[in-house]
Amino acid sequence: TAADRRTAIGTPAQASSLMMDEMRFLDREHFRIIILNTKNQVMGVELVSVGSLNSTVVHPREVFKTPLKRSAAAIILVHNHPSGDPTPSQEDIDLTRRLVEAGKVLGIGVLDHIIIGDNRYVSLKERGLVL
Repeated sequence: TAADRRTAIGTPAQASSLMMDEMRFLDREHFRIIILNTKNQVMGVELVSVGSLNSTVVHPREVFKTPLKRSAAAIILVHNHPSGDPTPSQEDIDLTRRLVEAGKVLGIGVLDHIIIGDNRYVSLKERGLVL
């Protein structure tokens, strides 16, 4: 909706609350991106991939395709853990690092990677894993 698009995201809590209700009960891993303009206002939310119970395949070209087309300034990565436990796996951490590097090359900031659990979330930025 138009109201969503004007929402500015300033904290991991705001990003997680935007996505929590929609993603916390999904039975498979969904990887989405929140697309932001230069004022960190939400331009859109896009589903990048749907995986299995505990993994999803995410390619940088799929992550950045729409943000590039829409001249986005930044994105926030979001995915859920169907187990309800938002603790990041080593794969989550490695993927985040890869996407942060790809974003630097493309000029699109990766501001955070939020992992949604059951009414809990982990921000990889808060954990010092997104710089």
